Amino acid sequence: MNWHWLTYFGDSMLLLPCAALIIVLLLANPETRRATWQWMLLFGIAGGLVCLSKLAFMGWGIGSRRFDFTGFSGHSALSSSIWPVLMWMLTGRLARPVRVTAILAGYVLAFFVGYSRLVIHVHSPAEVVAGLTLGFTISTTFLLLQTSAAAPRLSYGQLALALLVPLLLINTGKVAPTQGLLERIAVAISPATRPFTRADLHGMRHYLPAADGQVRFH
Repeated sequence: MNWHWLTYFGDSMLLLPCAALIIVLLLANPETRRATWQWMLLFGIAGGLVCLSKLAFMGWGIGSRRFDFTGFSGHSALSSSIWPVLMWMLTGRLARPVRVTAILAGYVLAFFVGYSRLVIHVHSPAEVVAGLTLGFTISTTFLLLQTSAAAPRLSYGQLALALLVPLLLINTGKVAPTQGLLERIAVAISPATRPFTRADLHGMRHYLPAADGQVRFH
């Protein structure tokens, strides 16, 4: 198994356009137009919590040494938020058993994206579990809100677009520079002179407040 390839299915370079695509497709179909605001609110909560947890650690060192926690795994949270919902949208024209199977496949894919983060040693188990829990809560809540509504029936043009966008992005393989961006934001808004790291969390580096109020590492 190529775990580095699988982990790309949770990268924001792929999934943020997919999240925007879900918004466009929800708005384009009268039967799902009301669900647009539900999706935007729920996905916004997920993205906001992930970013806040990372900024809190990078800028102020807020994390857990005991659980080796430096913030929600973004790949895990994004994939578990988006893939089940995207599968639900893509299969609106198909029979219910097929739709249920596709949604379950979305959950399974997200789970393995989270697992891939452990295999390639990017996140701790606590970070992956937290990310998956957050994302699955978001996607499941959204899908439960749609149980009394008609399943989306995408036109063939919309369906082609919904398939083409992720396929093109997967083919490029480009990784979003979100980690570096969050690090720069954290340093800009916090007293730290550089981002806190996992090594700092476990006491492998020492940091002290300087006279100017900034946090300096030694």
